[in-house]
Amino acid sequence: MKSKGVLFGICALTLVALAGYLWLDYSGLKQIPDITLVTTTGEKLALADMHGGPLLVTFWATTCSTCLEEMPYLIDLYHELSPRGLKVIGIAIFYDLPNRVLAMQKSRSIPYTIALDIDAQASRAFGDVGLTPTSFLIAPDGRVVYQKNGTMDMNRVRNEILTMLKPAQDSRPLSAGGNS
Repeated sequence: MKSKGVLFGICALTLVALAGYLWLDYSGLKQIPDITLVTTTGEKLALADMHGGPLLVTFWATTCSTCLEEMPYLIDLYHELSPRGLKVIGIAIFYDLPNRVLAMQKSRSIPYTIALDIDAQASRAFGDVGLTPTSFLIAPDGRVVYQKNGTMDMNRVRNEILTMLKPAQDSRPLSAGGNS
């Protein structure tokens, strides 16, 4: 009887360890999906063409209070780092109404690209996103390096982006060297 309990305990412990390993090892989406988005201006935007600089993709909704709280930080991040190569795309989740998205984009003066996911193509391609906010930081080579459901750690995201960006342009003139 005692040996059955020990055997059961070992099996249970093994299953818990295996589940923990799989949970820790699973990092979600590995590469940016090869899809085309339609922006609020009607432009078609192929994600495969976005390689070369860091890309922050965030799924959001006009009814998501956390998304609205994050938005000023995303706007600031965009203003600060887009001149150095950062691209930001906000994808309005498929259940959001386009007229609400357009009104929000205008009222908040969102400077980065906003795309509509009317048919849920982007949500499916990014791993069946259904909750907002859900964000993905993509390296210049197309690898997903950070994925977050819920509020992003903005300091971490900013620091990750800084490691991927081109160095800031130094406006000091180069010295020719030599003695005068």
